[in-house]
Amino acid sequence: MKWHKTILSMIQQRQDKKVALAVDTSTNEAPSILINNIVKLFEQLKPDTILVQADFKIRSTSPVKSDTIKYYTHGKSSYTLVLEWAEEENIDTLFYITDVTGFIAEEIDSVSFEMIWLVPGAILPRVPFGKAIKVA
Repeated sequence: MKWHKTILSMIQQRQDKKVALAVDTSTNEAPSILINNIVKLFEQLKPDTILVQADFKIRSTSPVKSDTIKYYTHGKSSYTLVLEWAEEENIDTLFYITDVTGFIAEEIDSVSFEMIWLVPGAILPRVPFGKAIKVA
């Protein structure tokens, strides 16, 4: 569980930063126990993290809490609104739990904040920008 130590360290290094954790809720195929454990880690180590639940739209933004995630089964996901939201909210670091199969508007080829993709599953796809970490 090397990724666990990596994320732990990343959260600890960002205690004085504005951090958001986005969860792709477009499918319930992702391992919800794994996702809840990641959310719980943020909840315990950095309780002022903003939890964003999104698929093709932002479903909610709230203080981080692991038992509040609601999944949908339509499979449609877009990262554009979450990335724009993070810009508007002056987020320093955005962690995004997703399989990286969602849509990003063509005009977004970079962001002004630190972007970390947390990818559950066996395969680590190429990400459009930022850093990807396999969490499986």
